[in-house]
Amino acid sequence: MSNQNRNRNRSRSQGQSRSQSRGQSTKRRQKKRGLLQRLHRKYEFRPDTPKVSLPKLFHLTGKQRSEILKWSLYALVCLFLLIVQDTIMARFHFFGGTTDLVVCALLLITVVEGTDRGSIFILIASLLYFFSGSAPGAFAVALLTIFGIGAAIFRQAYWYRNERSILLCTGIALMTYELGVFGAGLFLELTHIGRFGAFLVTGILSCVLLLPLYPLIDRIGRMGGTQWKE
Repeated sequence: MSNQNRNRNRSRSQGQSRSQSRGQSTKRRQKKRGLLQRLHRKYEFRPDTPKVSLPKLFHLTGKQRSEILKWSLYALVCLFLLIVQDTIMARFHFFGGTTDLVVCALLLITVVEGTDRGSIFILIASLLYFFSGSAPGAFAVALLTIFGIGAAIFRQAYWYRNERSILLCTGIALMTYELGVFGAGLFLELTHIGRFGAFLVTGILSCVLLLPLYPLIDRIGRMGGTQWKE
């Protein structure tokens, strides 16, 4: 009986060891299959490399095209007024003064665009105005930038956005600019006190020309939507 029990125990232990080895072998096979499947997926579903083409690189949205068109038209208007001022209006003098068309456009665009974009515009535009050779001096860059940004800040802080407030703030900035040019010229001994009336007439004539210039600048400024809600 003892021999029979021993044989039975041996057969049972051998059967358990065989089942354990079979289970381990099946687990190993499953792991190998999973690893092979992951490797297969990795190399099978590799994403395509992005291709950069010129049409996609230079693709512009509708708002971006409107912004580019708006600032291009601003530049063309300023260039046209610069040519008219230097070739035509500079020949005419009224009580010793003349117009200042470019300054009218620069200050008006600054107030229309507001402090965010107008400040950057007036800084760059005043530098280009100085290098064009039509500016009275390097001090014109500082005067245009200070009075232009000041007029835009004052209008946004105290008045609603409408034609009257924009023209009034631009007119005040224009008159203070002309008086600032006279003061700087007097300090640098580029002019004399007797020319005060000529600078005053220039400021008044330039303010009058803001009336026909405003509809054009306002129409261009509305491209791409208004920049702020008031």
